[in-house]
Amino acid sequence: MSEETQREETQRVETQRVETQAAPSELHVVVTGATGNVGTAVVRALGEQDAVKSILGVARRATEWTAPKARFDAVDVATGELDSTMHGADALIHLAWLFHPTHKPEKTWENNVLGTIRTLTAAADAQVPVIVVASSVGAYSPGPEDGHAVDESWPTHGWPGAAYPREKAYLERWLDVFEREHPHIRVVRMRPGFIFQRGSASAQRRIFGGPFVPGSLVRAIPVVPDMPGLSMQILHADDVADAYVRAVLRPVRGPFNVAAEPPVDAHTLGDLLGARVVPVRSGLVRSAAAAAWHTHLAPAEPGLFDTVLRLPLMDCARARSELGWSPAHSPAEVLREFVDGLRSGAGLPTPPLAPDSVRGRIQELATGVGARP
Repeated sequence: MSEETQREETQRVETQRVETQAAPSELHVVVTGATGNVGTAVVRALGEQDAVKSILGVARRATEWTAPKARFDAVDVATGELDSTMHGADALIHLAWLFHPTHKPEKTWENNVLGTIRTLTAAADAQVPVIVVASSVGAYSPGPEDGHAVDESWPTHGWPGAAYPREKAYLERWLDVFEREHPHIRVVRMRPGFIFQRGSASAQRRIFGGPFVPGSLVRAIPVVPDMPGLSMQILHADDVADAYVRAVLRPVRGPFNVAAEPPVDAHTLGDLLGARVVPVRSGLVRSAAAAAWHTHLAPAEPGLFDTVLRLPLMDCARARSELGWSPAHSPAEVLREFVDGLRSGAGLPTPPLAPDSVRGRIQELATGVGARP
């Protein structure tokens, strides 16, 4: 038997051993990005599990928010000391991500790509046996022309015109190598659709709409534009958190699509808002989005709009069969809850999810609307 064959056989045996191992009964789980939209839901869900003994929530900024079984450390994954953070962990759920500054993609690259590499490398050095990583539907290449839903084998090359899909696609390639170099680590990649909850409403208005978009605007939207390709799969933060927890507790590995059915389109939004659906050329909307971004009136780069129109629909059969997962909230329920949160300026008591306020709007302006984190 050649040396290469022996190495492959050793890796195969080790992989089988990890996959058949039962989860320890008292897990210590590290969650990065623990105070964000998904992170808060994941920390809450972990705290409800008997198998989880303790949770270390890691976030760039300190928080006074508390949750059962959890303590929190302020650590920047791009620059902070991570060795002690990973010490003694039975699992890592890596969620840390920056959307801003969209006008300085080198800064988001430093946090999102290099910070992920630093975090997972530290986890490997600390011999953390389970790593669950937040990928995204945004990592996928444009969908098939016939519009059929794709499974996890669809190419993950992203859309090159925006930082978010470029960064997610790059990390998919890096994870390919990481998994080969660390076969003893059970790596799971979660690829969720668009994630909402009432408590994230103000934060997502800040991220994508900016300081000049009032949350109350959703009370008076007369029309919803209908454009080719405008169809999204969404889910509740609590539902995606359930999938993350299952990925920690079950002996699975590899990628999982996670979303609720049916997809949301312009007609769904029109029904929810009581608005007319009007066909609009996507080029007009993109031009308006580009003008708002270039003049610092809105923080979302126009490449994100291009990305959304090209995303494939995801087949989530693997999550249902191997994770035993299914969403508890329908897309209509998720949207109603989120819109209610927008109208009331809802948030949660963490820095990224702070509720809407006049002071907060002033701080948004002070960041240059997409020019600083």
